[in-house]
Amino acid sequence: MTKGQNNPGVPIKAVIFDLDGTLIDSEPNYYESDKKLLKEYDIDFTEEMGLKYVGISSLDMIKEIKQSFQITESLESLMEKKNRYYLDIARENTKVFPEMFSFLRRLQAENMPMAIASGSSVEVIELLASITGIASYFQLFVSAEEVAKGKPAPDIFLETARRLRVPPENCLVLEDSQYGVEAAKQAGMYCISFPFPPVQPLPASFQKADVLYKKGMAEFSAKHAFAWVQKMLGNQADFR
Repeated sequence: MTKGQNNPGVPIKAVIFDLDGTLIDSEPNYYESDKKLLKEYDIDFTEEMGLKYVGISSLDMIKEIKQSFQITESLESLMEKKNRYYLDIARENTKVFPEMFSFLRRLQAENMPMAIASGSSVEVIELLASITGIASYFQLFVSAEEVAKGKPAPDIFLETARRLRVPPENCLVLEDSQYGVEAAKQAGMYCISFPFPPVQPLPASFQKADVLYKKGMAEFSAKHAFAWVQKMLGNQADFR
């Protein structure tokens, strides 16, 4: 674990979570559902292709694939299929990362406002939050489909802060992708990151995170992360 940017002394008043690969172990589900979808169009969706789209909104991904492979079917139809295939798999095979669940409980005990800001559709976010038992921890859900530009643009995080009625500089974002880290820092927010996949050397964007768990979710510690948040709240905490 390393610390990135210096602490400017601005307190944290809200926490914004990415969903896939951050709260829930869902990236394998997306790969399987995308592979199933694209097989309909004789496209061999490889793991390497899947990694290219980690952190990219579902809508932006389908737009790019539709254009690259000259798929004539409408964007709306492709998105409907993508979500349906994904949800069929996700209903049976989605779990919250244990350390992240612990982190949520610690934040809730501090009455910290929390939101999910994800590249997935609102339908997918709401369903996954419900079936994994974390919906009650959050004040709102925001999809990249509701803003002009997806990550790495800061739009989704700025919109989430607006709805939470918290200034961007008082928000902390948790992210697993380089695009998410870039978006959070462009929005002027704090960022804790745990890369997926944690392949070294990491893309340079990850170094912008205020706290970086270089080995990914396997290194993330709810106790350690919460101690850092407490420090940013002005509480006394043992942060190393």
